[in-house]
Amino acid sequence: METQTERLVQQATANRLLPFVFENGVAHGAIVRITEGVSELLGHRDMSASMQALIRQALVAMPLFATHLNFQGRINLQFQGEGRAKLLVAQIDEQLNVRAMAKAPADLEGSFAELLYGGVLALMVEPNDERRAATQAVVLIEGDSLAEALEGYFARSEQLPTMIRLTRDGDRLSAFMLQRMPLESSKKATEADWEHVLTLASTLGEQELSATEPLTILRRLFANDELRVFEPRPVTVTCRCSHAGISRMLLSLGRSEVESIIAEQGQVQITCEFCGREYRFDPPEVGQLFDAAEASPDGTTH
Repeated sequence: METQTERLVQQATANRLLPFVFENGVAHGAIVRITEGVSELLGHRDMSASMQALIRQALVAMPLFATHLNFQGRINLQFQGEGRAKLLVAQIDEQLNVRAMAKAPADLEGSFAELLYGGVLALMVEPNDERRAATQAVVLIEGDSLAEALEGYFARSEQLPTMIRLTRDGDRLSAFMLQRMPLESSKKATEADWEHVLTLASTLGEQELSATEPLTILRRLFANDELRVFEPRPVTVTCRCSHAGISRMLLSLGRSEVESIIAEQGQVQITCEFCGREYRFDPPEVGQLFDAAEASPDGTTH
């Protein structure tokens, strides 16, 4: 009969988030593995190898933020800077649907510091419940990699020592996070306990993170520590854009505005900034869209 451990190993081979926590409360963390959906999301975009690598790292980093966040809504990570890349945005929701995009010249190459020099990093949590306010923290971008910039964010904004590793082998993306628990929630743990698990985690290399099963990584790193590993959660790399969503956006512009675009361009053409898919609406389709909305009791299309 299949054991729970064997089932966890099997489940963790696809796009998965594997959370864990130390029983003494010193730290929690997660391992993320993404192998599917990346090319489908990014394949329509004309980007340099440097920007492709950066966006892929942002994609695999996002599930780390949702590891222990119990809410319905969306997390937005945004880099905006004065460097050669102007914008990088990544998003994840409570279902672990993740996407990312960037605005930069198609031939832009360079290191992380060169691409995002002088910029800021913002992390916003947007609950679906309107009674809960959105929260946002902004810090200056520091470090020579996305992982270092994210570690700096947690250290300065959340005051939580954090270790992050991000690696990729083509479209095989992997991430690891170890984060100190808040002192009030880890009364049994000491600073020595944190230094112990941090030292062990620091031995994790990029090749091991990319090529080794997540449960095996945890066993190797923390063989003598009491660790609780949770059920893996599926991660989906996908864009939320759709013909219906673009249609609603056109309706929000109003008939006169959309018809003025058609008069000038002959059609309406919308390109999704995340996945690069193009949506075209010819004059008859636009007319049918607004006619249907105006005939609907609530003035919307379905």
